[in-house]
Amino acid sequence: MKTLGLIGGISWVSTVDYYRYINQGINDRLGWIDFGHILLHSFSYGEIKRIADAGRFDELRRLFVAAAGNMKDGGAEGIVICANTMHMFADDIEQAVGIPVIHIATATAAAIQQQGLTTVGLLGTKPTMERDFYKDKLSNHSIATLIPDADDRDFIHDTIFEELGKGVFTDSTRRRYLDIMDKLVAAGAQGIVLGCTEIPMLVTQADVPVPVFDTTRIHADAAVAFSLG
Repeated sequence: MKTLGLIGGISWVSTVDYYRYINQGINDRLGWIDFGHILLHSFSYGEIKRIADAGRFDELRRLFVAAAGNMKDGGAEGIVICANTMHMFADDIEQAVGIPVIHIATATAAAIQQQGLTTVGLLGTKPTMERDFYKDKLSNHSIATLIPDADDRDFIHDTIFEELGKGVFTDSTRRRYLDIMDKLVAAGAQGIVLGCTEIPMLVTQADVPVPVFDTTRIHADAAVAFSLG
C-alpha cells in the first residue's frame, strides 16, 4: 500500500469527506480493520483565500509545493490536493517534488468518458470555471466544457466561500444552483461536473436529471486505486 499525502483545509468540511472516502474505499478492498496510510497537511482556508484575493499566486504555489515536499519527506508516495481550484498548481507541484499528484480533473475526465458524454457543464470557484487548467484536462479527453454566465459564476464563487466552505447549506442556495444547472443543460450540457469539493454536499444526483460528477468521491476513488495499485 502506498502512502498518500493529503493537502486539505480548503475547506476542512470537504477534507473530512476525503479522509472518510479514502479509508472506506481501502477497507472495502482489503477488509478487516485495514485502512489507508495517510499524511495530512491542513491549511487555514482564510489564509489561502486572503492570499488568493490579493493575487499572490506565486506565494500560494510556494506554500503548496512546500506542503507536498514536507509530506514526501514524511514518506508520502503520492499527493492528493483536496480541492479542485488548487489543482492550478498540480503540474508545478509534481515537477518540483518529484512524486505523482493524483489530478482531480484527469480522474473526472475518465468518469465522464465512462458515461460516453462529450459536453459537460462545470461549476466551481471562478478560477476553476474561468481559467484553463481544469478545462484543458477535460479537453485532452475530447470533452467540451460549458460554464455559467458571469452573474451565476459570481453567485457560485461567493456561496462557496461564504456558505459551503463553512458547512452552511440552505434551500435557497440549492435552488439557485439547480437553476444554473438547468441553464447549462439547456445550452447543451449532457452532464454537470460539481467542480468544487463542497458542492456535492449541497446538491446530489437525486436533484438533477442529467449525470452529475461528484469530484470529491471521484478523486478519492482515484486515490484509493493509486494507493492499492
